[in-house]
Amino acid sequence: MKKTAVMLLTLLVAIAGIGLPIWLAIEESQRQAFNAESAHALGYARDVVLRANETGRQVEAAVARLEGYARAPCSPASIDEMREIDLGSTYIQAVGYVEGNRMPCSSIVGAATVLELGPPDYTSASGALVRRAVRFPFAPQQRFLVVQFGRFAGILHSELAIDTAKSEPDVGLAVMSFDFPAPISARGPVDPRWLQRLGGAPEVVFEEGGHIVAVVRSTNYRAAGIAAVPLHYLQGRSHDVALRLVPAGLLAGIALTLAILYLARQQLALPQAVKTALRRRELFLEYQPVVDLHSGAWIGVEALVRWRRPTGEIVMPDLFIPIAEQNGLIVRLTRQVLDRVCRDTGFYLEMHPGFHIGINVSPADFHSPGFVEKLHDTLRRMGARPASLILEVTERGLLDPVVARETSGVLRRHGFALAIDDFGTGYSSLSYLESLELDYLKIDRGFIEAIGTGAPTSQVVGHIIRMAKDLGLRMIAEGVESQAQADFLRKQGVQYAQGWLFGRPMAFPDIVRRMQEMTEPEAALGAAG
Repeated sequence: MKKTAVMLLTLLVAIAGIGLPIWLAIEESQRQAFNAESAHALGYARDVVLRANETGRQVEAAVARLEGYARAPCSPASIDEMREIDLGSTYIQAVGYVEGNRMPCSSIVGAATVLELGPPDYTSASGALVRRAVRFPFAPQQRFLVVQFGRFAGILHSELAIDTAKSEPDVGLAVMSFDFPAPISARGPVDPRWLQRLGGAPEVVFEEGGHIVAVVRSTNYRAAGIAAVPLHYLQGRSHDVALRLVPAGLLAGIALTLAILYLARQQLALPQAVKTALRRRELFLEYQPVVDLHSGAWIGVEALVRWRRPTGEIVMPDLFIPIAEQNGLIVRLTRQVLDRVCRDTGFYLEMHPGFHIGINVSPADFHSPGFVEKLHDTLRRMGARPASLILEVTERGLLDPVVARETSGVLRRHGFALAIDDFGTGYSSLSYLESLELDYLKIDRGFIEAIGTGAPTSQVVGHIIRMAKDLGLRMIAEGVESQAQADFLRKQGVQYAQGWLFGRPMAFPDIVRRMQEMTEPEAALGAAG
C-alpha cells in the first residue's frame, strides 16, 4: 500500500514537473502573442486611416481645381482638366461633374456618356455627399465610391483604402464614418458597433468576437479605420513561444510529433506539391512571340512558365504562382526559370543580339540577395547582353515606392530593360510612373478585348497609350486576337503586340523554326531579284 502511494506521488510530481513549465510557457506565450497581434492590428488600422486621409485630400484638391470651370463644367477645357487631375492622382480613378444624381461628364468617358450615380447614402458633417456602392457600365462587376463636394465628385475604387494586408486575406478591414452607421468600405468580418469602443481616444485595441480589433481615429475627417485580426494568428504566435520555453527534451518530442503530423498534412497540400515540383524540376517554359506591329517581324518572346505533374497534368501559372509567392518559393521558381531559359535558348541571343526574352519577376526577387548576380550569370552562360532580357513586373508589384525606385534604378544601371506588366489593373498614376526607370508598358489584355466593341472601357486604351507616350515608354499590347485590334493599335502608335493572332505559346525550337519559315520567302525573293 505504501509502495503504491509512493509510486502515485512520484507520478504526480513527474506530471507537475512536466506540466508546470508547459503552463508557464503557455501563459507567457499568450501575453507576448497578444501584445504582438495588438501591434499587428494597430498597424493595419493606421494604414487604412492614412489611405483614407490621402484619398480625401486628393478629392478635395481635385474639386478645388475644378471650381474654376463651374460656369462650363462639361466644356472641353474642363474635361481636359479632369483628365489631368486623373493622371496626377494616385488614389482617384476619375473625376466628374454632378447634376442631381447623374454625372453628365467625367474624365473617363468625357461628355459622351451620362453616368447614373443614384442618391447619396449620406451627407457628412463637412457637407460631402457620399455614395458607397455605385456601379458603372464600364466595370459592372466592381463597386465604386463616389465622394462629392459641391458640384464635382471623385470616383474611387471602393476597396482602395483597405487594399492592404494581402498576405492575410482573413483580416477584416473597414473605413467607418461617425456620420453613418454602415462602413464606407469594408472587407471581411467587421462589426460597425466596434466604432463605439473608441470613445474619445485616438485609438483602442480589444478582443471581441474571435478577433483582436484595433480602431484608429482619423485626425483629418470624422472617420476611423478598423482592423480585425482573427485569433488564430494570436494562437499561432502563442504556440511558437510556448514551444521555445518547454524543456529541451519535451520540446524535441513535441516538435517531432508536430513535424510528422505537419508533413503528413502537407504531403497532400498544394504548397508542398509546388515545393516538390521545384525539387524535381517539373517546371518547363513555353514562349509566346512578341511582334513588331509595323514590320510583322518577331522581335522577341515572353517566357511563360508551366508545370507538368508526374501524372502528365499541366498546371497553369495562375494557380501555382500565387501559391509560390505566398509560401516563400517564388525566388527559387524565378531562378529555375532563368536556368531553363539558358537550356532552351542556348546561344541564340548571342547570335541574334536584337532578339529579346521577357521574363516575369516578383517583388520578392528584388529583395533576394544575389538577384542581379544571377541575372548576369544567366547572360554569361548564354553569351548575351543585359538588353536581351526584359524583366516584367506587374503594376501591383511596384506599389512600394521606395523599393520600386531603388530596384528599377539598379536594374537599369546594369543594362536590363524593365517592363510594367498588366498595366491598367492597379492604381498607378502618371506622377508615380514618372519616378520609376522603365522601358516598356504592357497593356493588359482586358482593355485590348474592348477595342471595337463600343464598350466604355474601349476608351481606356487611348488613355493608357497617351500616358505611355507622355512617359516615353515603348508599348506592348497583350492578348491581341484579331486583325482589327492589331490595326487599331498600330494606328494609335503602339509598337509591339503579342497574342493568338500572331502565335500561341510554344517550345523555343518551334519559335526558331517559325522565324526561319518567315524569312525563307524573303530570301527567295531577294535571290530572284
